Amino acid sequence: MLLSQLAVKEGAVETAAAFAVRAGTAARRSGRPVLLAAAARAAATPLRRTGRADAALRLLGEAHSELDTGPRPSAAALDASGMVALTAAYTAAQAHNPSAAEQYVSLAEDTADRLLRDRGRVSADEELSPAQCALYRVGIHRTLGEVDRALAYAAVLETAALPTPERQARAATDTARALLAADDVRAAFGQLRLVERAAPQEARRPSVRALTAEVAARRPDLPGVNAFARRTAPRPAT
Repeated sequence: MLLSQLAVKEGAVETAAAFAVRAGTAARRSGRPVLLAAAARAAATPLRRTGRADAALRLLGEAHSELDTGPRPSAAALDASGMVALTAAYTAAQAHNPSAAEQYVSLAEDTADRLLRDRGRVSADEELSPAQCALYRVGIHRTLGEVDRALAYAAVLETAALPTPERQARAATDTARALLAADDVRAAFGQLRLVERAAPQEARRPSVRALTAEVAARRPDLPGVNAFARRTAPRPAT
């Protein structure tokens, strides 16, 4: 799964898909629904990026149904359930299915609330949280063309509550995309600076460099934009 995720960050979709298949095979062999959910999430990204969002949505739905979220589920099962629901919500948005996107993200939010009620706090061992749900909301609504809703969620998102610098960088990236859709190029560039501040390597991802190139093309007069583009360009292999 880790190799698949790293390949996605480098834009190597075929490699990501191949490792995701291997992850799925190992997860099914383990017989552990939590691992199957994680493998389904890993597989969803290369499927979406090759135009197979519907197939990804089916895979995520199957993985979600395997998780035991009955009266006394484990925290790990609830965490996996909420995260696979968030991935399914974003995938549904990519598949132009707003009703399924809303259904899944609402399910994830309910699960996050349930975890908080049961535990009283967000554990460091868990990904799911209200902040994580808000982060996905930004991407979901931007993908569906609901830019005002995306920016409303971005405005209340507590990035410091996200579990890793990578997730904080993702929040800034998704907010930058929404701001560009709203023609606020200056603010989008500010978010790209936050990407670099949170996790410098994230600013060098092909997808983020494409955003930087768009900002530089639309507003070459912005102070520091060209220096930022040079600084986040790929470094030669050593």
